[in-house]
Amino acid sequence: MKPGPVGARFASPPLGAINVPPSPSVSVDRHWDLLVGCLAVYVLTAVGRVHQLFGFLEPLHVALLSASLAICLYIAVGGRARRFRLVLQTRTTRCVLALACWMVLSIPGALWPGGAFQMFTGEFGKTVVMYLVLAAALRGFLDVERVAFVYLLSAGIYAAVILARFQVGAEQWRLGSLYYYDANEFATLAVMSVPLGVYFMVRPRPLWRRLVSGTAVALLAVGFVWAGSRGGFLALLAVAVFLLVRYRGIHVRWRALTTALLALVFAATTTDTYWEKMSTILQPKDDYNVTGEQGRVKVWKRGLGYMLQHPVLGVGANNFATAEGTISPLARNATAGRGVKWSVAHNSFLQIGAELGVPGLIFFVVMMGSAFGALRAVQRTRLRWAPGERSPPTVQLAQALTAALVGYLVGGFFLSLAYRDLLYTLLALVVALRKSVALAAASVTSSPFRTGPLT
Repeated sequence: MKPGPVGARFASPPLGAINVPPSPSVSVDRHWDLLVGCLAVYVLTAVGRVHQLFGFLEPLHVALLSASLAICLYIAVGGRARRFRLVLQTRTTRCVLALACWMVLSIPGALWPGGAFQMFTGEFGKTVVMYLVLAAALRGFLDVERVAFVYLLSAGIYAAVILARFQVGAEQWRLGSLYYYDANEFATLAVMSVPLGVYFMVRPRPLWRRLVSGTAVALLAVGFVWAGSRGGFLALLAVAVFLLVRYRGIHVRWRALTTALLALVFAATTTDTYWEKMSTILQPKDDYNVTGEQGRVKVWKRGLGYMLQHPVLGVGANNFATAEGTISPLARNATAGRGVKWSVAHNSFLQIGAELGVPGLIFFVVMMGSAFGALRAVQRTRLRWAPGERSPPTVQLAQALTAALVGYLVGGFFLSLAYRDLLYTLLALVVALRKSVALAAASVTSSPFRTGPLT
């Protein structure tokens, strides 16, 4: 067996000093259990919105049932690998909880308290609860792999449905309003899912999973082109560069082959109109996003103003549009009988900063930074892996998740995605992967599991 790369150090034990067997050899998660199955169904609904894609599922309340059953099973099942404190020890989780608490504090002073309350009780509060259950309930690496594959599958199913039900052509060159996501948001979801598809395509087995992953990536690529998102295009470029240069867990030939296949899909599906629209990225001075009052640049400037005016608690969660329509310079200077567009932030960082103040923005930035740090720690852990593989599967998945987060950062810079499940499900996978590696190390050294913040 070949030793892996130099390991990282923990509070106890020092992983850099030992060889840890790959987590797939740990029997605790060798098979699916009912809890992981419920979480898989939840991911299909939270990320892939399957209950909205297929009308017959709506009356069944699949999202609520799967989430409720997962919570009950987690409380009832227990187990060493599912101890809640292991997740609470991570800096990522602490930042997620801090964001939730700050959102609650922002409700009384929000411009529209009802909107802030609805955001917490109707969306973000549930998202945080399921983030905690996901991160804690996944027992080991194989469970993380399973749910990561479901994440990819949910995005692939979404892409297949919209390709079947929506059309683009000369009159409408890009997709418009879809199910739950708009075209720009779907493009970012597609970019975030592609690295997971690459990971599963190059895994040696099972064959059916490789074929499904390749199909999902192809569907996502076509759907991405149809979305016609310029922010998504920048995100795709960033992810493509990462996969080619930094995704060293797989052989360079696989990286080159994947890039070539995606390029072929692009060549077969893009039109002159698509490239004409993408070329406007290089001509920002003529873009309405730069020149128009409702363009992104002007909206961002106003968003900075809201954050400076309300630096501690912000204008309240889900209140950026309310600020645009009530306290913005446009609203103050609007003439009688002329309306003002209640625009969203079009930037996840400004969305958090304006709605939850500077502390909220700090929590969000640290949360993202700690997730990248956790993935780096996984890659630095010294592991043994099977002959014929370039690196441990944990390292390969960590690099795929890193690429997915890169896609979110770039795509989310142009979209209001700060509270969405597509991000927090991914963060839960990051924390669960980090936990599984640390537990494997602790089982080898027979030491109590103790770590500091998993940066």
